[in-house]
Amino acid sequence: MSTANNTWRPATQLVHGGTTRSHHGETSEAIFLTQGFVYETSEAAEARFKGETDGFIYARYGSPTNDMFERRMCLLEGAEDARATASGMAAVSAAILCQLKAGDHIVAARALFGSCRWVVETLAPSYGIECTLVDGRFIENWEKAIRPNTKVFFLESPTNPTLEVVDIAAVAKLADAAGAKLVVDNVFATPLLQKPLELGAHVVVYSATKHIDGQGRCLGGVILSSKDWIDEHLHDYFRHTGPALSPFNAWTLLKGIETLPLRVRQQSENAAKVADFLAEQSQVARVIYPGRSDHPQADIIAKQMKGGSTLVCFEMKGGKKAAFALQNALDIVKISNNLGDSKSLITHPATTTHKNLNEEARAELGISDGTVRLSAGIEDSADLIEDFARALKAVSA
Repeated sequence: MSTANNTWRPATQLVHGGTTRSHHGETSEAIFLTQGFVYETSEAAEARFKGETDGFIYARYGSPTNDMFERRMCLLEGAEDARATASGMAAVSAAILCQLKAGDHIVAARALFGSCRWVVETLAPSYGIECTLVDGRFIENWEKAIRPNTKVFFLESPTNPTLEVVDIAAVAKLADAAGAKLVVDNVFATPLLQKPLELGAHVVVYSATKHIDGQGRCLGGVILSSKDWIDEHLHDYFRHTGPALSPFNAWTLLKGIETLPLRVRQQSENAAKVADFLAEQSQVARVIYPGRSDHPQADIIAKQMKGGSTLVCFEMKGGKKAAFALQNALDIVKISNNLGDSKSLITHPATTTHKNLNEEARAELGISDGTVRLSAGIEDSADLIEDFARALKAVSA
């Protein structure tokens, strides 16, 4: 029995959507920990491999548990098809490289997670694929970068870690005009706060490790697009290069996604309250949060996002010394390079997630030695604010 009702609202879809039950009628989704599948006859195996009958062939291609996760994500995202991957970076790499060959050209926003930037700036050129990085905040930069061989546009919005926002609809129109495909990393917004496909993007990728799991348990990723794009570009790449998600991790993500609306709502509310508190503190030079009216791109946020974010970026006066002192003095908020967790986590990007960028590149992105990224959890917001208040006193002492 399969359940996949497109008329349900997101919170219901994330509990029931895409569920397939075995003949046992289990309540929780089953984990199919199997590498392969058997066939009643040789003729049945032949028909399966020819694509004449439906069914699974090999766990690297897909499994019932992975299929449930993919279909549930499709319902949430409004996509026709999806492929689950072993990590968020596996999703990013596959989504970009599966549609490119030597001589093609990528235009990417320069504000990217360090590993994403490595894929487009270092890995792709090693295969003869050209790349141009632009300041994605300004649509004219995208337009100027287009070449006859431009095939892919790539961006994340909001960006990691400075929460810049790119006008997805405007970039999508340029991609359409150029005959290119726009790939959007939507991990910071989550599919609840932003729908890139509705804004014109062609492909959406997630690190499911973040909010979708949301509890620091496992790695995972997912690529979502039209069925035609996945069949034409991703299907064979995925089968033959093997970035498949394990069924156990797919099951874990299915459990996590059930509570995604509850967690994102609480995390976003906490992030907004902490951002407002930090903005009033003398030790803090600036606060960037998509839910605040003083965000430099508040007009675009109002147009394409349904809420702020679970992330806050702020800059400590006193640089690295002050940033480290703050982080070390926190009690509830833990130091970690992860994000989207139920627990509040804090990161110093210049020495962790973006350490491989040189100082000039970090400066271009607005990442200083005092820049700090907070991923708000689901704790009580008053406790979080008190934790920061105590830590800031320690910085001043």
